[in-house]
Amino acid sequence: MIRSASIFFLAALSFLTGCNDRNDLSPYNELLSQPPYNALTDSIHQNPSDAELYYHRGVLLAKNNNNPPALADLRKAWSLEKKEKYAIEISDLLSNEKPDSAILFLTEALNLLPQTVSLQLKLAQVYFDQQKKDEALNLCNKIIQQRPNQVNALILKSDILEEKNDTAGSIQTLEQAYFFAPFYEELCYNLAFKYAENKNPVVLSLCDSLQHADSLNEKAEPYYFRGLYFSNTNQKEKALSFFDQAIQHNYYYMNAYIEKGKILFDQKKINNALKVFELAEKISPTFPDSYYWVGRCWEVFGQKAEAKLNYERAYGLDKTFTEAKDAAERLK
Repeated sequence: MIRSASIFFLAALSFLTGCNDRNDLSPYNELLSQPPYNALTDSIHQNPSDAELYYHRGVLLAKNNNNPPALADLRKAWSLEKKEKYAIEISDLLSNEKPDSAILFLTEALNLLPQTVSLQLKLAQVYFDQQKKDEALNLCNKIIQQRPNQVNALILKSDILEEKNDTAGSIQTLEQAYFFAPFYEELCYNLAFKYAENKNPVVLSLCDSLQHADSLNEKAEPYYFRGLYFSNTNQKEKALSFFDQAIQHNYYYMNAYIEKGKILFDQKKINNALKVFELAEKISPTFPDSYYWVGRCWEVFGQKAEAKLNYERAYGLDKTFTEAKDAAERLK
């Protein structure tokens, strides 16, 4: 009897242990046991308190678009150790699908790591993406007050001010960023575009600097921004010349084709404009602006069916292109 009772007890213990083992399994266990994750999974089994292992597996999962298990791993890493890079990865995943959760997480993370600029910037960006412009602007100002040379905060602040229709403030803020980072190419392009759009001749000297920095003489942007400035100041022939030079430097610089075609369109040279826009279509078949302007040309010719088709193509390629959608609906 004693022997039978012992056997029953061991069997019951084995059953319960098996149940616990099954409960401990991740719902993503099959995925995690396969390459390229299996090596990290084995390491995690051996060192379950090593946050870096969960972090690296989470990053790899995210890279391969396995977001739910990636988020689970990154949250596990964060629970084991409060590192800035863990929080950034978590917020990146959350901000794409659950922005409210990203805001909540980042707010809590900043309570633990209050001086972390990257987390503050991330929270400001999520606020901005959610159209919470005042919250985003306040956070940018807080960062800049602490670190006046924080270029990324200045760039984001400039974008926010532009969205709030404060173009002068946006340019002034971008100029501050340029003072600290005059060789940051994307920043220079943004500033040049704003100057050109607002008819500020300073764009010409900035383009000279950009061209001087282009030792290989292959960048189209300095010529494009000059063309944009001359177009906006009604110096159309100069503008056309610079747009042509931009295209010579980069055959695939689509904005130069569009701006060149728009000048010809406004000059009532519709056949010439159509050739430019159709060439742009052939060079980049997924560029929606080309189809829109081809549609405009066909509409001038009275070819409404052809115009409507091109407007629909433009909107099909870019669902935010409401001007193309409205044009197509107008021709019903």
